Amino acid sequence: MADEDQIIETIDENGNVVKFELFDIVEVDEQEYALLLPVEDEEGDEVVLMRLSKDGDEYLFETIDDDDEFEKVAAYVENMEDEEEE
Repeated sequence: MADEDQIIETIDENGNVVKFELFDIVEVDEQEYALLLPVEDEEGDEVVLMRLSKDGDEYLFETIDDDDEFEKVAAYVENMEDEEEE
């Protein structure tokens, strides 16, 4: 990953283009997940989790539909943040 901001564009459920800044990539159970920050979110407190999959050289960002999978990744990220604060 390059140092400059990585801007990802996705389409929301209403067909609108939403831009995210790639904040970090974490690996949970051998699956990579992207932590994305909405570019338009002035408060900067919302982090979006998406599953990463690779299609050739392209990365695909997928919504995590499975609640258990989402909870597991969210817990991992929260634990990471707790460790950084110590």
